[in-house]
Order: sequence, then C-alpha cells, then structure tokens
Amino acid sequence: MQHLIFDSHAHYDDEAFAPDRHAVIQALRQQGVCNVMNVGANLDRSRESIALAAQYPFIYAAAGIHPCDVKDAPADYREQLKQLLSQPKVKAVGEIGLDYHYPDNAPRQVQMEFFQTQLQLAKQYDLPVIIHDREAHGDTMDLLQAYKPKGVVHCFSGSVEMAREVVKLGMYIGLGGAVTFKNAKTPVAVAASVPLEALLLETDAPYMAPVPFRGKRCDSSMILYTAEKIAEERSRQGSPITAQELLRITRQNASRLFNIPLED
Repeated sequence: MQHLIFDSHAHYDDEAFAPDRHAVIQALRQQGVCNVMNVGANLDRSRESIALAAQYPFIYAAAGIHPCDVKDAPADYREQLKQLLSQPKVKAVGEIGLDYHYPDNAPRQVQMEFFQTQLQLAKQYDLPVIIHDREAHGDTMDLLQAYKPKGVVHCFSGSVEMAREVVKLGMYIGLGGAVTFKNAKTPVAVAASVPLEALLLETDAPYMAPVPFRGKRCDSSMILYTAEKIAEERSRQGSPITAQELLRITRQNASRLFNIPLED
C-alpha cells in the first residue's frame, strides 16, 4: 500500500478517542497514513501528544497553548513550554493563535500576549507554528506579518485574499473536512486557488469529519474525501489533478514544513 496521507493536524489525545485510541491509531497505517502531526492544546495535552509520538514512530507532536486554553494556563507556562519544545519529536509550536468566537475565552489582549510569546519561542527553537484563527483575521495577520514565522494557518477560514497574504509570508494553508460541507463557498474557493506548494491537508480529528461522515468522529483516513473534493474543484476550474497526486504533493509539503523524513 502507498502511504500518501500526511495528516498535518490531529488530536488523538482527545477524550473522544479514550475508548479505543490505540486500536484507531494502529489501524491508520493500513489505511494509507504515512504520518500524523498530533497537536497540543495546553500543557497537559501537549505532554500527551509527546507520549503518543514516543509510542508510535509515524506520529510527531506539536506543543502549545490554544487560545481557548489561555485563561487556564499556569504562571510559569513559558518555562514549561520550553521544556516541551526541546523534546526530539516535537516538530512545531501549536496550536496557538486567537479565538474571538467564544465570549468566555481570555480577553483579546491576553490572547495576543500569549500568541506573541509563543511566536517568540518558535523563533528561539527554530520551529514552525500551527495557527488557530477564529474570527480574528485582522489581528492574526498583523502578528504574522510582524513575526514572519514559518508555519501553517490551520483549518483556514479566511478569504482568498487573506490566503494570498499568508502564502506571501511563505506560510502554508491547512484545509480539512470543511471544504466538503454543503455551503462551504469560501473554503472551496481557497482550495481551488491556493498554490499546490503551499497546501497542507488535515483532519482536526476527532472534529470536522468530511461529508459523508459529518457529525461523526473523524480520523486521519478520512483525508481522502477532502483530497477528492479539492482535486475535483481544482480540475473543474482548469487545473486538472487527481486526489492521489494531491495527497502526494501535500505529503511532501508537510514533510518539508515540519522537517520530518518521509518513508514508504
């Protein structure tokens, strides 16, 4: 079997996988998955991501504090994060960014401070960042343009114009199951227009399962449906490509960004 699926963003540490986590992960290799970037949301979950990466050779970890978890971060979070980022299978700082959707999140200014601290740590450790941006496009772009990190804007929800600005910075656009949703006009437009060399595929497992699995628990094998939708849309707009070729290209892109060697 060709292992062409590189899931650039998953959360196998999530409690949704508690009943059968290891069975699900062990099955991924038989489903064409070559690598998974398991992304932390806070310090504890970053440690769980690192533990999964230690257990499975094809899993790598990202460590960071998600904007929705900022309000619960300990005072010494920076020092704790530095310890995690020095672990050998930690290949990114994430998931970090801004989330202005939920009113009970930390105040915007506090989120911005955490985001900037983690962007600085990414520079210090020469690691890419995995960016969460929900209803915060303006402030997110301001900070990305100020710090110019390498990395990916995950589950990209901005406009085609914003995607162009992200790509101009040398960053990647991460797309997942949302492109298959019924009314997903903007993600589909982004999927059709983003340069292939700047595209990553992801699941956000256990969330964001693509059609026909929408509402169910997502896993990395489902990226195939996202790839098929993007290939179909790009081909319809005059840039013919197969889902397999798209998987191959995005696999190489993820390998390059996260500095992870590819194996068959």
